[in-house]
Amino acid sequence: MINEKSPLEKTGNPTTTRRKFLKVFTISIGSIVSIALGIPFIGALVGRSSSLKEKASMDKVTSVSHLSVGRPARVNFLSQEEDAYIYKTVVHSVWAVEHSSDDVTVFSPICPHAGCYYNWDSEADQFQCPCHGSVFSITGKVLGGPAPRPLDILPHDIKNGELYVRWERFKSGVPEKIRIS
Repeated sequence: MINEKSPLEKTGNPTTTRRKFLKVFTISIGSIVSIALGIPFIGALVGRSSSLKEKASMDKVTSVSHLSVGRPARVNFLSQEEDAYIYKTVVHSVWAVEHSSDDVTVFSPICPHAGCYYNWDSEADQFQCPCHGSVFSITGKVLGGPAPRPLDILPHDIKNGELYVRWERFKSGVPEKIRIS
């Protein structure tokens, strides 16, 4: 049997075989899929810089004109949260106390003792936690009960008469204000 070369092989031009084509095609598709799946994974591991998170997480809550001076108001607002490129809308609430048109204190609605949600008792002029009886003044100071620290104040800003708040959670049951999210 004589082993003759094809006309293309005689000229020195490489021939493309089915096996070589399938190998290149498979590697190309695998690379594209790996990159498409790898970007969100790497983003979840690395995360965004803290300055971007802080700036992005300041949410518009309400107009300061909707608040009453010296009267706490429970205000609900929507916040967009991101976890590894998965976005979800979450409803948060805060207690806002207006002192003047440019001075507002914003409290987390979560009791620093056991993590329960407290309420404002307008007859007694104090915040009361139904879980273990902690009582707080309108300034957040502990008046009674087992709460280890005052009410947690949230970072906020007033721009053009609108109240913006950065939602944060703090560890319950400890005397220090330790941020957990």
